[in-house]
Amino acid sequence: MTAPLPRLSAAQVAARLGVKPETVYAYVSRGLLTRERHANGSTFDALEVEAFAASRRRTATRAPAHPTTGMPLAVVQTDIADIEDDELLYRGRRARDMIDRPFAEVVAWLWDAERTDAPDPAIGSAREMVAALPPHAGAMDRLRAALTGLAADDPLRQDPSPATLHRIGWTLLTGLPVALGGDPHPDIARSLTSAWGTSASADAAVNAALVLLIDHDLAVSTFAARVAASARADGYAAVSAALGAADSPLHISAATRTARLLIRVRRGLEPERALAEALQDGNGIPGFGHPLYAGVDDRADALFPLLADLPDGKGTMDAVHRLADVVAGRTRLRPNVDLALAALASGARLPDDAASTIFGVGRIAGWIAHIAAEYEEPAMRLRPRGEYVGR
Repeated sequence: MTAPLPRLSAAQVAARLGVKPETVYAYVSRGLLTRERHANGSTFDALEVEAFAASRRRTATRAPAHPTTGMPLAVVQTDIADIEDDELLYRGRRARDMIDRPFAEVVAWLWDAERTDAPDPAIGSAREMVAALPPHAGAMDRLRAALTGLAADDPLRQDPSPATLHRIGWTLLTGLPVALGGDPHPDIARSLTSAWGTSASADAAVNAALVLLIDHDLAVSTFAARVAASARADGYAAVSAALGAADSPLHISAATRTARLLIRVRRGLEPERALAEALQDGNGIPGFGHPLYAGVDDRADALFPLLADLPDGKGTMDAVHRLADVVAGRTRLRPNVDLALAALASGARLPDDAASTIFGVGRIAGWIAHIAAEYEEPAMRLRPRGEYVGR
């Protein structure tokens, strides 16, 4: 007999919806949510809560009560990435049309900058920084440590010229995979997958993922990079700011949460139970839904077809379909790129946090493009004014 699914407390529901517990009970009284009463309080079906959260996101956003509150706080013009008719474009070209090209070639086109590989002494410093981390350090910890090592070995990093910024970008893209344990290779995807001891069978899928993850509107990490660049931080420092913003459950770290969810389903846990357990942290369903797409995330749609031929691709895609069917039936949310990355990691037998590493390395290319663009703007233009509202 199937064990009862885990349920959410009123406090967890309130945190998930961003409201007070009293508001949750108001939803119950209006018939918008259902609850079960127990001796220790009320509990709620986690997937019903997600369906309600998704329905609230689909309603029109109210104008903020004050011009400096609410979302968005600002609009920043960009010519790097755009989403039109549910398709991701880089400088007017469909991202999915470039996934067969080497990642480095796409980056060279995006930056209009010839590749220069990271110097060996800098890679050595980065490796030492990574080696000093405790064994339980995660993917984002290793990326930040390696970046620090590469930066510390670059005495010319403060030069604000485009040539220096692009040299820093290439140092990161070619040096980070090697610092993380990979082999130097002209193909950045091969260099990265070799860090996990993976055969070349995964290289095409990893390359495609790197291309698809280069940029995506003005994500919080990208904005963090631009804020740092607005203050004229060097390239390493601005990318470090972006990594700090990205290391969060609602951004790149969501890829690792999704990988763990997928692993549970692959190991035989029923999709509904795995989803209910994943929802208890209050950060939504990992791997599903994206406010910029009406349907399936364009990046996920481009990546899924490449995964069936991976060593564990068939079993992984079966788990993906079972998860997607449950979520679509209960919430109407569709898969996003985090689920595709989790499936890539599972199908290629990579560590579950490899998804975050792939995401981070791919997005560095976009961050560098945005930093270069911000350097062309007036300094400190992204320094907002605070409005004191205390007593």
